[in-house]
Amino acid sequence: MKGPQDLFTMSREADNRHYVRRVVLPSGKTIEVVYFDENTALDAIERPGLTEVGPDLHVCGTCSSDLVFPVEWDEAGTSHWEVTLRCPNCEWSGTGVFEQGVVERFDEELDRGTEALVRDLKRMMHANMEDEIERFVVALESDHILPDDF
Repeated sequence: MKGPQDLFTMSREADNRHYVRRVVLPSGKTIEVVYFDENTALDAIERPGLTEVGPDLHVCGTCSSDLVFPVEWDEAGTSHWEVTLRCPNCEWSGTGVFEQGVVERFDEELDRGTEALVRDLKRMMHANMEDEIERFVVALESDHILPDDF
């Protein structure tokens, strides 16, 4: 799990007294949020919102499918995200505001799902290639491939 130092860095401009919070989004993109209110920026340092409790966003509350995915997400304050979710099984969709830690766990679950899909894709590509090679060998052995085919 990422620590607070990975989530943002704070810098202070002496003349403007504003703070810049660098946020790494669940997608991996980085944005900078500028705070002009000193109290808001200090709250972001003191309470980064890294909790381990909360809902599993990848599980649908309607049909219990574990395939729920984000449609859209936006920062909602210093330590929360507004996330629109959709379930492909029952077509449920909804929007909620969740703590940073909950969204990070969701992002990690999405990463695991992506890795599983890539593994399955590689296995399928390998199986398809083996099948194509076997058919090609049978066609060669049966004289179904002629010089005119090239």
